[in-house]
Amino acid sequence: MIPVESFFTFLFASVLLALAPGPDNIFVLTQAALYGRTEGVLVTLGLCTGLVVHTVAVAFGVAAIFQASAIAFTGLKVIGAVYLLYLAWQAFTASASFLENGKSNKLLGLQLYRRGIIMNVTNPKVSIFFLAFLPQFAIPENGPVTQQMFILGALFILVTLVVFGGIALLSGTLGTYLKRSPRIQIYLNRIAGIVFIGLAMKIFTANKGA
Repeated sequence: MIPVESFFTFLFASVLLALAPGPDNIFVLTQAALYGRTEGVLVTLGLCTGLVVHTVAVAFGVAAIFQASAIAFTGLKVIGAVYLLYLAWQAFTASASFLENGKSNKLLGLQLYRRGIIMNVTNPKVSIFFLAFLPQFAIPENGPVTQQMFILGALFILVTLVVFGGIALLSGTLGTYLKRSPRIQIYLNRIAGIVFIGLAMKIFTANKGA
């Protein structure tokens, strides 16, 4: 079992990391502002699902491939960057009427959840981070390392869900007021597009050591 002091140290570190500005919480912020609180929470759930994938990858050693192989690392980050550029194009070309369409909102739920998953899974930096972060708290003397990895990963995901969920609710509430004007809706889309381009460049220019 994980010692109590290590558990709370990991918990505190996870909260700080979740609050620190980064691609994932900025992604939640923009999507919640554009589409609403519920949709922002769905994006958060998608990102947390991606974290499940990274936890499994680290626990079974798959994440080490991205640390050891430049080709695998580059390939995954290119996929992630291209996907974000695609989202940027959608944001720049979206109209206010699309955001006001109730039918589109029904479709957005699954789409935004899927966006969260893809956004997280295609960022190799997350795998590298987990590979460096989780083992620091998984000590062989405390029991099976794989089991500890899953416990730590689940705790990190829970923290992320709470923190990002709070961001989604706050941003979505603000977005509800801002979107009352079609012109502001267009501006929000343009801002989101710029953010997506920035995130794409951040992922594309990332290296394993940064």
